[in-house]
Amino acid sequence: MSAQAITPELRQWIIEQARAGVQPEAVLASMKTSGWQEDVAIAALEDTLRGFLDERATANRLPDPVPVPEPLPGAGGMPARLWAGDREVDVVLSMHNPRVVVFGNFMTHAECDELMELAGRRLARSETVQTDTGASEVNAARTSDGMFFERGENPLCQRIEARIAALVNWPVENGEGIQILRYRPGAEYKPHYDYFDPAQPGTPTILKRGGQRVGTVVMYLNTPKVGGGTTFPDVQLEVAPVKGHAVFFSYDRAHPSSRTLHGGAPVVEGEKWVATKWMREGVFR
Repeated sequence: MSAQAITPELRQWIIEQARAGVQPEAVLASMKTSGWQEDVAIAALEDTLRGFLDERATANRLPDPVPVPEPLPGAGGMPARLWAGDREVDVVLSMHNPRVVVFGNFMTHAECDELMELAGRRLARSETVQTDTGASEVNAARTSDGMFFERGENPLCQRIEARIAALVNWPVENGEGIQILRYRPGAEYKPHYDYFDPAQPGTPTILKRGGQRVGTVVMYLNTPKVGGGTTFPDVQLEVAPVKGHAVFFSYDRAHPSSRTLHGGAPVVEGEKWVATKWMREGVFR
């Protein structure tokens, strides 16, 4: 079939599927089965769902969407491999709503080992940012040990940060420093959002350093024996923690409608080491 047209009837059908809770991936598969070309189907999905979500956000008085990091600007299917500035990475999974992409072979095993070694001597009980005060505090929801590298602190961090910037098309200077976390058996990070809650009194202070968080990359530095996956409860997705792989997700609104609720499932056996990079709207200082 050539020159397929995106009709009002098709758009209405896509909206009906979204209201019924059908995942975009399932809608795309149904369209392809019905004879729609993949590029036309993806363009129709992205354009229709974007308009639908914007209208729903306006009706519910949600924050306006902002630009976010994106591995593949514009419409079109996700290729099997992407260039990340100094190496090719594999695309293991790509989801559009929420925007989640799993990258295979993002880091070499040697890079993972070096990052764990550099961080190991500086680990302490992990803290979270408290948006009611703007300070960092130990939180019972996060039972891990961690530390932060300053942005560009060493050649390895510089290389990883440049790789992320190239892969998701976002400036290095708009990123926080890399955080390293180690989860022992039983440790977890309960489901949460990475953006700073606009309703909390401490948020304006936090945002002075670079604006809202708009994207996250979680890199797996080892493979625990059992457990430790990254979960997205709103869409019933769990990403396996495989050494050298990474999961990216973005959120264009500081609101649960982003569907980026996520957590670190408990480690059942072994340890889990991850490196996390958060990206801000503007230059992070």
